[in-house]
Amino acid sequence: MKNKLKIVFFGTPDFAIPALKSLINFDYHIEAVVTQPEKPVGRAKVILPSPVKKVALEYDIKVFEPHSLKKDEEFFKQFKHLNSDICLIAAYGKIIPSQYIELPKYGFINIHPSLLPKYRGPSPIQTAILNGDTKTGVTIMKIDEEVDHGSILSSKSYYLPPNTYYSQAEQELARLGAELLIETIPKYLNEEIKPREQDHSQATFTKIITREDGKIDWNKSAEEIYNQIRALNPEPGTWTIWQNKILNIIKTDYLDVQLPRNLEVEHPGTVFKLNNDIAVVTQKCYLILKQIQLEGGKEMDAKAFLNGHPDFLNSTLE
Repeated sequence: MKNKLKIVFFGTPDFAIPALKSLINFDYHIEAVVTQPEKPVGRAKVILPSPVKKVALEYDIKVFEPHSLKKDEEFFKQFKHLNSDICLIAAYGKIIPSQYIELPKYGFINIHPSLLPKYRGPSPIQTAILNGDTKTGVTIMKIDEEVDHGSILSSKSYYLPPNTYYSQAEQELARLGAELLIETIPKYLNEEIKPREQDHSQATFTKIITREDGKIDWNKSAEEIYNQIRALNPEPGTWTIWQNKILNIIKTDYLDVQLPRNLEVEHPGTVFKLNNDIAVVTQKCYLILKQIQLEGGKEMDAKAFLNGHPDFLNSTLE
């Protein structure tokens, strides 16, 4: 049946690549890929194709890049002409309008990186790390007209180690989601799985994370700040102000102990030397700086930064 199944794959970033490659490797026929249009990337604003488009082109798969699913009537005609049996989504980045959902025989199926109904919306992985969760997962679900609201086909838990940064968690959940999708598709098509409605009363929602969310408040606990740094690096990044410049805080650790303090010197945001480490005072415990980057400079080890900026010690981060 898989060879006769006409699949249209919707996806854009690196998260979607394991799912797309798994489908190809398991001999599913991808009729077309739909991805977001090429966008300028980096300081040089170089126009680059999406990661998913690059993979699709490697395998000679037809690619569509509509700017708007709602407004692009020409693309909707092309989509209807594809006559897809099922559409699979992994981090496409746009809501699918109802006129699309109604067309494929088996509907639209989505990989969502949380255990729904927890963490619906655009930033489930970041939010789980921000909240200090040690358990998350992936859900294979049917798409309906509301965001991450559709019936669940399958799910699998993932242990989220307390020292895991976003990039690693994203890679692991992308891999897990791809594996679960390959397991789920034949069972769904053969009606061995009955879609299960979510408990909507238990739903929680995430938001679009911005650069401003990366501003560090040193009056929070070291653990909260550590989770913020794990969740928001490399994008949009976490930062503070030192000597009227942005100081990006890229990698840290924290001491889960409350040492005796001289409150006249050690108020939140104070930089000091703790044994052989560069530490910052927080409201509770201490954050150990590992990798930092001063505005206009290169990313470097905190100890190396101190060698070039001796006035960093005993200064205050804002």
